[in-house]
Amino acid sequence: MAKVFHKEILDLKQKVMDMANLALSMLEDSINALFSKDDELAKTVMRKKHQLREYDNVIEEQALKLIALYQPMAIDLRRLATILKMNTYLTRIGRYGKDIAAVMRDVNDFKCHKKLINLRHIFEHVRDMIKDVLIAFNNADISLIKDLEERDNEVDELRWSIFRECIALMMEDPKCITACAHYIMIARYLERCGDHACKIAEKVHYMVTGEHIDIS
Repeated sequence: MAKVFHKEILDLKQKVMDMANLALSMLEDSINALFSKDDELAKTVMRKKHQLREYDNVIEEQALKLIALYQPMAIDLRRLATILKMNTYLTRIGRYGKDIAAVMRDVNDFKCHKKLINLRHIFEHVRDMIKDVLIAFNNADISLIKDLEERDNEVDELRWSIFRECIALMMEDPKCITACAHYIMIARYLERCGDHACKIAEKVHYMVTGEHIDIS
């Protein structure tokens, strides 16, 4: 019975990692579509929302089934609880990618973007945070998430930097207002993805140690 249970846990973990890779690819492709003005890539991101929802449903159902059938304890129960939480956070990350892809079509004044290089920079920070928390989850190793709060603070600072740049650009050239308004929202979406990475890290820490922490 224990062997079957742990085989199912491994299968579920792989589904979570597959879902995470999908969500992260949606986020990355949306940023690439924005900068390359690739409308087809943006449409591909938006279509992936159905696959993301399917992962959400399947993972939740399988995790609840394992809890009901095997009544796990200790780290096994904490792992399943973590997976259920991660499921929600990963869905939100993927949907932010979809939201960025959706507004990409409305951002017509790409001349304004050339000055806003920090948008890609904030994405790179967030992407690395997400990757590290996923490795921490997969390997049950919390060493990669010890400095996550400092990294999240850097993302927050970058977001406000973009906000100030956009306000200055809008005052300088009203033609940039629409593009800059979208940029402010995209920076906010990316910052929220960093927050979701921190929430996953909190759950992974609890999964490994049994202790709750607050990364804010």
